[in-house]
Amino acid sequence: MVFKRLLGSLGVGGPTVDTVLDPAPVRPGGTLSGQVRLKGGTADFDIEHITLELVARVEAEHAEGESEGAVAFERFTVGGGFRLAEGEERSVPFSVTLPWETPITELYGQALGIVLGVRTELSVAGAKDKGDLDQLDIAPLPAQEAILEALGQLGFGFRSADLEYGRIGGTGQQLPFYQELELTPAPQYAHQVNEIELTFLANPGGLEVVLEADKRGGLFTSGHDALTRFTVGHHEARDWNTEVDGWIRQLVEHRASYGAHAGHGHGDHHHDGHHSGPGMGTAVAAGAAGLAVGVGGGMVAAEVVDEVGDFFEGDEEDEG
Repeated sequence: MVFKRLLGSLGVGGPTVDTVLDPAPVRPGGTLSGQVRLKGGTADFDIEHITLELVARVEAEHAEGESEGAVAFERFTVGGGFRLAEGEERSVPFSVTLPWETPITELYGQALGIVLGVRTELSVAGAKDKGDLDQLDIAPLPAQEAILEALGQLGFGFRSADLEYGRIGGTGQQLPFYQELELTPAPQYAHQVNEIELTFLANPGGLEVVLEADKRGGLFTSGHDALTRFTVGHHEARDWNTEVDGWIRQLVEHRASYGAHAGHGHGDHHHDGHHSGPGMGTAVAAGAAGLAVGVGGGMVAAEVVDEVGDFFEGDEEDEG
């Protein structure tokens, strides 16, 4: 689905823009390519810049509660410096490199409920306007997929995914937000933890894997969070089931002192275990196929597309 609009700053008769992304799967740190298609208006216009902006719907926790907003996390100038004649049609191809920490939006081809978009901005005769918005779909890196596959085979299930504003202390995080995947515990760990929260922080050399457990309280102890981190290369050959199970065992056996958030926790906010946004009630059946994503009263892919448009179009109105 494409969200085309006339350039509001130029009124009726201005050029229109339609950005078409190539259908090939895109991964974090990979190449996003496509074409920006322009159609001239009722007069000649000087196209000064064509800019692509990557935007995400991000949740932020604060003293008053939780809120959502659009965060732009990368910008690329892909063209400009030419005159678009009256009624002229022109296509500007582009190829840009995505940030390594770009969140994944799908697993095994099914949507996780993460809202990412590519917004196209034209600078025309001194006026700027966000003229087109398209959904951005990101598939996992091989190491991310291997870890998620192992978690599924170990019996963990997918509960929800979101983007949290803030930084994880002690990591190499680059973006102002991070992705959090919330997992239901495998049966063998259900008596110890309520859920597992997983964050991938990719970089050119590999992945930082951040695991946090919402641990259950005992007869004489209260529940608490425990956190641990691991680093893996992008194309390592490991017995992932054994490796990941070892990570989980190390995580759940941590004592409360290591679970403190100072310098280690996911940013500076408190985790209450309920981060899923509206319509994100996706449920997952884990089994031999790994952490497969299913939809249980939640979003289907088409609804995610609609939400991209509704959310960011509303954001543009707020900006105005």
